[in-house]
Amino acid sequence: MTANTLVEAVGLSRRFDLSKPLLARLLDRSPRLTLKAVQDVSFTITRGETLALVGESGSGKSTIARLAVGLLQPSDGAVLIDGIDLSDPAKKAQLAKLRRRIQMIFQDPYASLNPRWRVDRIVAEPIRAFRLSSSPAETAEKVAELLRRVGLDPRDGRKFPHEFSGGQRQRICIARALASEPEFIVCDEPTSALDVSVQAQILNLMKDLQDQFGLTYLFISHNLAVVRHMASRIGVVYLGRMVELAPARSLFRAPRHPYTRMLLDALPDLEMTGRPRRMVEGEIPSPIAPPPGCAFHPRCPLANDRCRQEVPQPLAAGDALVACHAVEEGRDRAAA
Repeated sequence: MTANTLVEAVGLSRRFDLSKPLLARLLDRSPRLTLKAVQDVSFTITRGETLALVGESGSGKSTIARLAVGLLQPSDGAVLIDGIDLSDPAKKAQLAKLRRRIQMIFQDPYASLNPRWRVDRIVAEPIRAFRLSSSPAETAEKVAELLRRVGLDPRDGRKFPHEFSGGQRQRICIARALASEPEFIVCDEPTSALDVSVQAQILNLMKDLQDQFGLTYLFISHNLAVVRHMASRIGVVYLGRMVELAPARSLFRAPRHPYTRMLLDALPDLEMTGRPRRMVEGEIPSPIAPPPGCAFHPRCPLANDRCRQEVPQPLAAGDALVACHAVEEGRDRAAA
C-alpha cells in the first residue's frame, strides 16, 4: 500500500449461510448451505482513480461494492480506507469520522430516495448528519449549489422524487452523495436503469465531478462499453473471484482471460473489423455449489484437467494480473 492509495481490499471474502434452522436440518437430514458470494478478492484504488468491476449478474460485484463501504462485513479479509480497517471495532472513533468520506450511488435512483421527502431535505440530510453547516440558511445555500452542480435548478428542491425522470433522480442521488464532501464513492450500476442517451449524460457528469472534487470511484457495471468511458483500470469478476485486473486500454486491446474475451466478443463491433467472435455460451454456475478448480472451466474453450482440479491464482501477465492456467502455460497465445 503506497501513500497515494486510498482504498485497499485484502483477501476479501463473503459467505452467506442459507441453511435451514438447526432443528429442521436434523429432521430433514439436510446439510448446511453456504453461498460463496466473494472469494479472496484483492485490489487497490489510488486517489482520484476510477476502478471498474465488471461481470455477469450473479458474479459478486454488488457484494464487493457493499463490502467496500461497510454495509456488509467480510467473512475473511479486510477493506482499508486510508489505512483504516472498516471492520475493526477497536477503531470506532476513527470509523465515525471516516463515514463522511465514503458514499454510495445505487442502481435504482427511485428506490434509494425517500418518496415522502422533498428533494431539498434529501440532499440536506448528510449536511445535517455530519454537521457541515452552522445554520439552516447555510444548509439551504449548500443544497442549492449542489443541485446546480448536478444540472438541476435550485427550485427543484421543493419537489418530490416522483416528479422527476429517471435521469433527474440519479442526479439527485449524486447531489446527495456529494453533500457530505466525500473522497470515495462506490457507484453500483448507476446508469443501468436509464436510457442510453441519459446514461451518457450521467457518465459525463460523474467524470466532470471527479475532476472538480478529486473523487475516487469504485464503479460497478455489467456493461464493458460503459466502463471503457469511465475507468482507468478494470477488474473482471467471475463467480466471486477476480479473474483479470488490467489497465483499461490494455484490457480492451489485448484481453488475456478467456472470460474477458467472451465479454468483449459480446459487444457490438461498430468498426466492422470482421474478426472472428465467440458468443457468450452457458450460464454462470450457482455460488452455492461452484465447480471444482477454476469456476469458469465448464464454459472455457481452453480448459484442461488442471483447470478442472486446481483453482488458479492471480499472476502477472504483462501489465495485468490474470488468474488462468491457460495464460500461465501460454495456451491462450496458441489458441489466439
